[in-house]
Amino acid sequence: MAVFTPLSETQVADFLDRFDAGSLVSLEGVPAGTENSTFFVTTDRRDLVLTLFEQGDHEELPFFVELLDYLDEHRLPVPGPLHDREGVALHSLAGKPALLFPRMPGKFPKAPNLAQCQALGDALGRMHKVSRYFPGHRPNPRDLHWLLPMHHKVLGYLSPQDQTLMKDEVETYQGVFGAAPELPQGALHGDLFRDNTLFEGDRLGGIIDFYNGCTGDLLFDLAIVINDWATDADGQLNAKRHDAILSAYQVRRPLTDAEREAWPMMLRMTALRYWLSRLLVVYVDPPAHDLTPHDPEQFRSILLARLNHGALPLPEVSE
Repeated sequence: MAVFTPLSETQVADFLDRFDAGSLVSLEGVPAGTENSTFFVTTDRRDLVLTLFEQGDHEELPFFVELLDYLDEHRLPVPGPLHDREGVALHSLAGKPALLFPRMPGKFPKAPNLAQCQALGDALGRMHKVSRYFPGHRPNPRDLHWLLPMHHKVLGYLSPQDQTLMKDEVETYQGVFGAAPELPQGALHGDLFRDNTLFEGDRLGGIIDFYNGCTGDLLFDLAIVINDWATDADGQLNAKRHDAILSAYQVRRPLTDAEREAWPMMLRMTALRYWLSRLLVVYVDPPAHDLTPHDPEQFRSILLARLNHGALPLPEVSE
């Protein structure tokens, strides 16, 4: 979240007139973030978040609206976008696509405890259980089909050892996932790091920032979560956090035999996905704004830890 396009109180007050959300009391730009302009909006009736979309394919925004509407209707802790009096959510403001959301309570956990991990696993399991029936479709933009061409763009910036590592991994993924049976599919968050959640103490207040949302392997989403939430500073998995998330998740949606077999490789592929995407930002496609890119080394370390130490045993589902 950040502010790249400033807005006046008059602009926002006029915008609010379209909605049944009250009258503007205060407007505050949110300084942190990487892609979109974000504002906290307070009316005489509620607290809201206003987002202007600065980058990306704006034609895909209706997918995100439909996904959030769907999850909100199924009582998932997500910010279902506000619709105006005509039933329309997506508007234009200051020449940019704009959405208005309820402001969800809490802050993200820098060092999640076991209760927070359990709450996240439960919510993700609930989400994946219902997201299998979401009618929308947006192919996963960061799966194996993306890795295949994109990894060539960064090889020239890597050491010979890392070039070999990346090429060997991508080749391995082709062999494993190309011949594997189809894994359970559904709608994904696509980027469920801890800073995309909000907690009040141990209670999960919200899952936010669905702008990497897509449809694809549910296991892909779960592996992203474990690689962030259950990984220690040295890249190795933390068994207690790992089991707290996966045990709670499987109460809602038990993993299939095919998913259990693919799990160690999915952890590796999602680690390489972030190593590659961060390398691309550093060397190939820097951000449009003056922002500090994330360190690619973090996910190189995670990938090496998965290679050297493997995956932890998956918790069994109690009958």
